[in-house]
Amino acid sequence: MCMKLLAEGNTLQLVNINFDTIIFTLINTLIIFLLYKFLLHNKVMAVLDERKEKVNSEMNAAEAAQAEAEAVKQEYAQRLEQSKEEASQIVAAAVKRAGEREAEIIAQANQEAAAIRIKAEESIELEKKKAINEIKDQIADIVIMASEKVCEKEISAKENEALINKFIAEVGNE
Repeated sequence: MCMKLLAEGNTLQLVNINFDTIIFTLINTLIIFLLYKFLLHNKVMAVLDERKEKVNSEMNAAEAAQAEAEAVKQEYAQRLEQSKEEASQIVAAAVKRAGEREAEIIAQANQEAAAIRIKAEESIELEKKKAINEIKDQIADIVIMASEKVCEKEISAKENEALINKFIAEVGNE
């Protein structure tokens, strides 16, 4: 169609400036602008302000939630660190108690060993005294028999006891 218009020579109609149309368009734009300004502008601005306020409050809430999450994270990290420290202290206390208990057991074992050694020494001493007494009794019997045979006379019980005690004293001193 453009070709047809060009061919006919009506090229001025395509590039034609019509001042009436420009003025009419400007008046229409001005009327629309004034209607918007007086009827809709305050409502649109109120809606935009409300949205802006809502976005701001949501941003503030998000920031507060993020700050709270960070605080909870820090508290968790702090509690975790405290738990590790407490666990370390518990282990250290358990090791210390085990060492103390070990020392107590060793001390008790040493005391029991010393007591057993003392009892053994006492028992050995007692057995030694018993053996010495038995040997003394046997020696006394042998002395009595020997003295009876040597003397072939009867000795009184007092004399016999005196002889035995004398012999035992002499044997005990050697």
